[in-house]
Amino acid sequence: MAVMAVCGALLVAGLLGLVWCGRDFRVPPVEDRPGAARVAQRFVWYCGLGITGAFVAGITVIGAGGRLAMRLLAVTAGDGAQGRITEADQVVGDITLAGTRDFILFTGIFGGLIAAAIYLVARRYLPPNPLGGLVFGAGLLVVLGTVIDPLRAENPDFDIVGPGWLSVAVFGLLALVFGPVLAGWMARLSEWLPLPSAEPRVLVRYAVPAVPALVVFPVLAPLLVLGVVVVLVTRWGALVDAVRSHRALLVGRVALVALVVLALPGALAAMSDIVGR
Repeated sequence: MAVMAVCGALLVAGLLGLVWCGRDFRVPPVEDRPGAARVAQRFVWYCGLGITGAFVAGITVIGAGGRLAMRLLAVTAGDGAQGRITEADQVVGDITLAGTRDFILFTGIFGGLIAAAIYLVARRYLPPNPLGGLVFGAGLLVVLGTVIDPLRAENPDFDIVGPGWLSVAVFGLLALVFGPVLAGWMARLSEWLPLPSAEPRVLVRYAVPAVPALVVFPVLAPLLVLGVVVVLVTRWGALVDAVRSHRALLVGRVALVALVVLALPGALAAMSDIVGR
């Protein structure tokens, strides 16, 4: 019971992001031809923002919220499901601190990192907040949620816990809530985190994303390589102008809509399969 109470408190803390989901994402001023040092500064800023937002929204909504959803579905599945083994080798109905910790840390953190990275790339093509956050959450559910998790039709756990309609409703709601929560935290953090510098107050603020960065240190090397690539690519002025153009904005929005439309039939089929179990 205490474990679920902690998960509930974490989820409530994460939902504070909804308070800021109507705010604009504050991007640092962009020069027409920024130097390599300024591009590197902005890249570090985006990394700090993404890692912090991913930890907050990922641990609270994906991690703690997902754990609460799993507990609810285990209870509603009835006595016949209790004691059975899930795909993750967990015992239905057996609430353990270690299992909850591992789920929140690994699923919550790495799921949050993936979602935050996608959001920072796709944000420019989304509607203004709060609609943008809601659209992002719905898009994640359609494109990834029914292919990877939590509504993957091939997951045998839906034959154990349920009922199926409740599984779809609960996890679907979590995805729709996660989008605005992540957008809200990102918007608030974009106001709070300045571009990196040697000022003491700035260094103190960058200590916040530095701590979780140590937890996910395997992603630091790829980020370093990506940062070098970004700095080099931005030396090509024509490409930078093309990316910033209105045409690129329109193409990006059309591409995202097309991706969701193409994924929608498969997503509906997966949800229908789960509901029918």
